Amino acid sequence: MTFRIRILHSGIRLIVYTVVAVVLGACADLRYYAHVTHGESALLLQRRSVSKVIADSATDPKLAARLKLSQEARQFASVKLDLPDNRSYTYYVQLNRPYVVWNVFATPRFSVDAVPQCFPIAGCVAYRGWFDEQKAKEGAEKLKAEGYDVYIGGVPAYSTLGWFSDPIISSMMRWDDDELIGTIFHELAHQLIYVKDDTPFNESYAMFVEDQGVREWHRSRGETVANNHDQVMDDGFTQLVLDLRERLKKLYKSGADQEAMATGKQREIEDFRARYVVWRDKNYPNDHRYDAWVARPINNATLLPFGLYDQWVQSFAALFKQAGGQWPDFYARVRALAKQPKTERENTLRALLKSQEPSAAMATD
Repeated sequence: MTFRIRILHSGIRLIVYTVVAVVLGACADLRYYAHVTHGESALLLQRRSVSKVIADSATDPKLAARLKLSQEARQFASVKLDLPDNRSYTYYVQLNRPYVVWNVFATPRFSVDAVPQCFPIAGCVAYRGWFDEQKAKEGAEKLKAEGYDVYIGGVPAYSTLGWFSDPIISSMMRWDDDELIGTIFHELAHQLIYVKDDTPFNESYAMFVEDQGVREWHRSRGETVANNHDQVMDDGFTQLVLDLRERLKKLYKSGADQEAMATGKQREIEDFRARYVVWRDKNYPNDHRYDAWVARPINNATLLPFGLYDQWVQSFAALFKQAGGQWPDFYARVRALAKQPKTERENTLRALLKSQEPSAAMATD
């Protein structure tokens, strides 16, 4: 079972996946299997119909208004974006914790490549998700004791790729309207098309559907599309992190001994912090939203979520243009891509990316 989540860390938008093997087959770790089965079952038992929550006089009016908006977006997704018309995101779950899942990422000490977690149907991804923070910490400590770099991230929403009717989670209410609406579009896109063992393809496709869908949503309501100031900042910061990852990757392949790599690793991290301050003060002197993240301990694993899930967004924008902005034709083209062998698929995506002008918009408005 695959959980997609969007998280905010000091203003940083990250897209990640958590994969757990519930109802999809045997799990090598039976305790983990039991844990995630219990966690998913608990969510299913707590679900309430959104319409009933809205109608309940005890429901906070602000929550009711946002849930009403979510249902308008849910209908728009199926009617206007040709996304699946099912019961996903027509239920609501009130949690008594800040996150629904905690993800544990791990890398070798001298590698920027994730220790993969592989499951039936979903394939291999870069992390393992836990419904309990303490169990996530225990899993992380076990990996750390084995010599791995580890990172734990709490996440507020999840999806099962249509295996169950996924609910809206109370933790999602911390998002603004565009993120709430966009997440619904994103997750339904995954239900429509998903390729095993190709996270960049899956996420880039769904991110395009999310972004273009939100634009069309605003136009349908006669609303002005929000400026992309935050996204530009996120992209700039992400590029700084990706540069750090590339520098570390080069260091780890240098053939240096472990002592030299350990020293070089810390030097690169400190240099990144210095470059960040220069970038911030030059471009956004009054905006310190990323300071807390930069000040925290940084290792290979903390870098994993960045830039992994938007690699081919511009390629899908080009594909959407080729489809004349028509969703059924676009999805047909995406399905054709999905059937190609991975190497051939990536070559096609590169060609699509090259066809985009450097200044091209994310999609046709």
